[in-house]
Amino acid sequence: MPAISRLALLVLAAASVQAQSVLEGIELFEQGRYTAAEAALEGLPDKRARAFVALARAATGRCGQAAGGLQAAFDEKSDRQVMRLAGLALARCRIAEKSFAGALSLLNLLASEFPDDGDVLYEIARLHLKAWNDAVERMFDKAPASFRVNQLSAEIFEIRGRFSEAVAEYRRAVEKNPRAINLHYRLGRALLMESHAPEALAAARREFEAELRLNPNDSVAEYQIARILEVEGEHEAARERLENAVRLDPDFSEALTALGRALSAQKSWPRAVELLERAVELAPQSESAHYNLMLAYRNAGRESEALAVKKRLDEMQRSPEGEFTDFLRRIGELPQQ
Repeated sequence: MPAISRLALLVLAAASVQAQSVLEGIELFEQGRYTAAEAALEGLPDKRARAFVALARAATGRCGQAAGGLQAAFDEKSDRQVMRLAGLALARCRIAEKSFAGALSLLNLLASEFPDDGDVLYEIARLHLKAWNDAVERMFDKAPASFRVNQLSAEIFEIRGRFSEAVAEYRRAVEKNPRAINLHYRLGRALLMESHAPEALAAARREFEAELRLNPNDSVAEYQIARILEVEGEHEAARERLENAVRLDPDFSEALTALGRALSAQKSWPRAVELLERAVELAPQSESAHYNLMLAYRNAGRESEALAVKKRLDEMQRSPEGEFTDFLRRIGELPQQ
């Protein structure tokens, strides 16, 4: 056999051994044996080997040693899976370093390449949460007397269902800055979540009115006042407020549904149907919108359309997709099964 052929065979054999070593090292990495993977892959003249050495270092908390290899693997882009892993590892390292802008830029690039990837979306969510937590910590440390501290405390109490404490914190925030947009609205909403007693309804309405004096274009405040007026039996005044809410925001599905229901009560079927059709279009999973549209169709004599909406409503009630099914039954807007 000529010398050149023997040399070629040796080269091929060496390449085969190297390729096998790379595969074994990657398998160790995928098993979570990062130290062993790094030892198996280090020094191999292979791009994937270098990438997984960097990934193993990042996985064991050595971002400083890994950064160059991760960036090179991410920039290479010839192997999309390696690029994805390198980008995720590099983003985690930047989050750990509190380099949030750099991490966000990198994750946005990954999201453009892998828009439905659960790991990419998780890291984006984690980044925003981490940045939020750090900003909150700085705010409490650097500006403890700010009304924003009270506002944020109130929002946290709301999330925890501690509405009395939320109301107290919102009131402190309003005392410090009575002209801040959205504070009066948030206070009014917290009052309603705390209680539906007559005095709570009156206090909440005062806050929504205060919000509208600051921001006359607040359709949600108009809607909340309308719902309070409905509870108080002031149906014509409530309808006028709902008209305002829909005028301010023609795509406000809850206001469209409430106004459609109010017009149905006045037997104004054509406009009620028009508004409720729009509400269903905007909120296709809203049981309330479907139920009120079904009633409006039926009362307008449009039986076939009412039956079609009823069929869809029945499907929603059998599925977890429909919103507020149990709640609507409890308050009587849907029949008990």
